[in-house]
Parts: sequence; structure tokens; C-alpha cells
Amino acid sequence: MISVVCPGSYDPVTNGHLDIIERCSRLFDEVVVSVLINKSKKGLFSIEERMEMISEVCEHLPNVRVDSWHGLLVDYCRANGIPAIAKGLRAVSDFDYELQMSQMNQRLSGVETLFISTNPEYSFLSSSLVKEIATYHGDVSHLVPRSIGRRLTARVDELA
Repeated sequence: MISVVCPGSYDPVTNGHLDIIERCSRLFDEVVVSVLINKSKKGLFSIEERMEMISEVCEHLPNVRVDSWHGLLVDYCRANGIPAIAKGLRAVSDFDYELQMSQMNQRLSGVETLFISTNPEYSFLSSSLVKEIATYHGDVSHLVPRSIGRRLTARVDELA
């Protein structure tokens, strides 16, 4: 069985994330969506909430599982026997950073990184922008799955 990990903060999961996950699910036996824990960042949603939301929107993908990890991603890959990392690239600026990371990860562990070009429909999309739009009560219905939009709106209203 060949597995791949799709790492990210997923705060919250967007349609762009979901597109990459779905495309990976057609290429690999198992896709592990790993919510990376960064203790120096305060997310809008807890790690557990993010994992729950990803599980919910990936429910239709039987070969996708959700996990979390704190530390080096390559250590997670080694510990779980995952030979590859999949990363969506939105722009050249993403590539510059991700290329360095992929080369370092390969050097440290032999884990390969596969770059998947983002669907042009989502090339501008990021969780940060979605949160900013939601904070000002903008329409995010075309940016995130419906259930995520409801949770995002509720969270923003709680914090207001």
C-alpha cells in the first residue's frame, strides 16, 4: 500500500485543500491529512476541531484518514511508513519555499515531495484570507465547504 501525507494547518480546511486531498485520493492507496501543530501560533479552531472538520468533508473518501503531528514532518512519515508528501502549489512564491523544504526533507530522510498544481479556481485561496473575509462577515460560501462555512461564521460571531 502506497501512502502520502498532505500536511497543513487547515485552519480552516478550504475548497483548495479539499481539491488537493481528493486528487491525491485517486492516486494513492492511502492519504493521511496531517494537521501540523505549531504551538507558537494561535489558531481560530483547535487541532481537534480541525481534524473533525477535515474528517467530515472527506467522509466520501474512504482512503483518507486524518491525524495530527508536532515536530518534523519527516519524522512523522518515518514513524508511519509514509514515503511521500503531497503539497499543493498556488504560485511561484509557494514553489520557492516548498522546493527548499522538499530538498531538506529528502536529504534528512529520503521522503519524497510531490508538487500538485492547484486548480486555477483556487489559486488565490488561503485559510488566512478566508478567516479575514469571515471576520468582516464577507461571503465565504464559494471558498469552503458549506459545513465549514457555518462553523466559521459561528466561531467569528462567538469572538465578536
